[in-house]
Amino acid sequence: MTLENEELELLFSDMESDRVERKESAANDDRIREAICAFANDLPNHQRPGVIFVGQRNDGSCANFPIDDRLLLRLGGWRSDGKILPFPVMRVDRKTISGCIVAAIIVEPTDNPPTKIDGRIWIRVGPRRGIATAEEERRLLEKRRWGNLSFDAQGVIGSSLADLDMDYFEKVYLPAAIPAEILQENGRSREQQLQALRLVQQNNIPTTTAILLLGKNPRAWIPGAYIQFLRIEGTELINPIKNQRLIDGPIADQIKSLDELIDLNVERGTTVGGVVRQDSEDYPPVALRQLVRNAVLHRSYEGTNAPIRITWYSDRVEIQSPGGPYGQVTKANFGQTGVTDYRNPTIAEALRNLSYVERFGVGIAIARDALAKNGNPPPEFVIEDQHVHVTVRRKT
Repeated sequence: MTLENEELELLFSDMESDRVERKESAANDDRIREAICAFANDLPNHQRPGVIFVGQRNDGSCANFPIDDRLLLRLGGWRSDGKILPFPVMRVDRKTISGCIVAAIIVEPTDNPPTKIDGRIWIRVGPRRGIATAEEERRLLEKRRWGNLSFDAQGVIGSSLADLDMDYFEKVYLPAAIPAEILQENGRSREQQLQALRLVQQNNIPTTTAILLLGKNPRAWIPGAYIQFLRIEGTELINPIKNQRLIDGPIADQIKSLDELIDLNVERGTTVGGVVRQDSEDYPPVALRQLVRNAVLHRSYEGTNAPIRITWYSDRVEIQSPGGPYGQVTKANFGQTGVTDYRNPTIAEALRNLSYVERFGVGIAIARDALAKNGNPPPEFVIEDQHVHVTVRRKT
């Protein structure tokens, strides 16, 4: 679904259309994000993109606001910075319309509403933009295009609510995902809450994300949903095994177990420089955590029984995850800061809600920076169609 220049020009001059918002400047980030969220939800069901013109006043006149590349990068970065979930489909263009230079933020209606900011669902109906009521939320749920959803948002046939840990959902995940004042409102059943959070599909069938996040036994439904950890006493796979673990269960538990294993296996010593003594680590834990969480988030859970494999040798750590580059990420641009796409957007939303991911698209950059500061070589990536393999060398 695209907008041609002719339609953009018509929307620019149409002061009555509810598919347009105008912003004199980009000073108020929150208001622009709310407009993006509302257009993604498309409650009126226009099934056409909405547009935010930055640099145009509400009366239609030109604000002469400077539109430079830095602004366009900043606005475009909102797609995947984790504040709007699931990630909106949007683009940002610099346009000259009727002699006025504006930034046009073009937002496609989502296939998987509701879209939220900090757990709040923003909608637009006519001149009103606000937080959706329970009835408006129900209408958004009915708009989902089930056949177009990513694998992690699709139902796991044969599973039911009985396969989910509802106690964890109600006591841990729901308060983390939804603001307290929204939870206190009446009118949302447990099933509606699960649907709004993309955890059940039609007929209350749990999604892949629900099984991975809340499942009592995720591997019974997704056999490859585990992590194989090996600690090798040497530099070759045929050398003796010092320790091995099979890490399964819900993905939050997997991440916790991996954090503990990383801390246990990082070797620490003390270096002396003049009168200064400081701790020295053979690997910075933050780098390994970022790379492992990237593997959990971006791996393919579809069409494979392969786990994530972490092999810790005496001179290096290797991490291999199923699934190659996805979407706009290619072998050529893999790892470049700001170039990101999401095979598992609903899993990404869940990990963000649980604070296991603070910002999207910067994990590899954080790992590289931590390794450099610790004195390790940069990570080495091998990108194949079916897997991603990263090697982290021990500090010499």
